[in-house]
Amino acid sequence: MKTLTIREAREGLSHPDQMFAGNDEVLVVCRGEPVARILPVVPKRKIRSLAAFRAKQKLQTIPSEVLIREDRDSRDFSL
Repeated sequence: MKTLTIREAREGLSHPDQMFAGNDEVLVVCRGEPVARILPVVPKRKIRSLAAFRAKQKLQTIPSEVLIREDRDSRDFSL
């Protein structure tokens, strides 16, 4: 972790790519007390395509109304 004073941070902000390159975390201090913590950006996860997801799914061979009817017929409604 790199530690900078407020003055160093202010002077270095004109070139943030050089100032923060290669550091996981930068702590900015004022009179020895931490005032800010600068963290690297976490890259966003790629979202899969819905079309690609649907293409991988198996197609249902039996119509849903047949499955529903079989399920309802198999239930015991006598209490």
